[in-house]
Amino acid sequence: MNALPEPKPEPDSQAPLIRVEDVERVYRVGRRQVHALQGVSLDFAPGRFVALRGRSGSGKTTLLNCIGGLDRPTAGQVWMEGRNMGRLSEWRRVRIRRRRIGFIFQSFALLPTYSARENVDLMLRLAGVRRRIRGQRVAEVLELVGLLKWADHRPFELSGGQQQRLSIARAISTHPALILADEPTGELDSVTGQQILELLRRIVEQEGTTVLMATHDLTVDLFADQVHHLEDGRIVGE
Repeated sequence: MNALPEPKPEPDSQAPLIRVEDVERVYRVGRRQVHALQGVSLDFAPGRFVALRGRSGSGKTTLLNCIGGLDRPTAGQVWMEGRNMGRLSEWRRVRIRRRRIGFIFQSFALLPTYSARENVDLMLRLAGVRRRIRGQRVAEVLELVGLLKWADHRPFELSGGQQQRLSIARAISTHPALILADEPTGELDSVTGQQILELLRRIVEQEGTTVLMATHDLTVDLFADQVHHLEDGRIVGE
């Protein structure tokens, strides 16, 4: 499907999709050190819906950023598909994010002047997908999230729930192994939020993608395979 070859993971048939080993992340705020993550160790199997739940400031987003290669741990290691993310060059990390990881944000992060179709197509172009394949995949994912009728609408012409569905379509367009969702229901009402959770569950089952979601929404318990609780940068329960 891609014009460029995929970066090949190190062979290890026993490895989980994601392995987090003793990860710490320390920030400096003036003279003070803030320990956002304190020795977090977790494994995430392929094709699972996993939630990270905790209050604001518990370390959920920081952990997602470290897993997705948007931030580097102060200590510890993150492995994805056998690759040690901390040992990769920034260019290789960018390539992995474009092709193997999809991102969903609370604020949708859509391009306002692009139509729904163009928002999804741009992600495929960045991943190096050929033009003749892009149109078919755009239609597939828009249909999956129930937005094919709105393919030519811009984000401001869509409801909040529809915008989040569009961001999900964009995230899954490249057939990623992993989707990182940071509070995807945070700006939605309870009914729409539950619809988004149902959609993420369906994507796990139909696309075989692993979804790792940071949230404080208790409703996620009804849909996730696992829920890990974070408090002050530590895993305190499952």
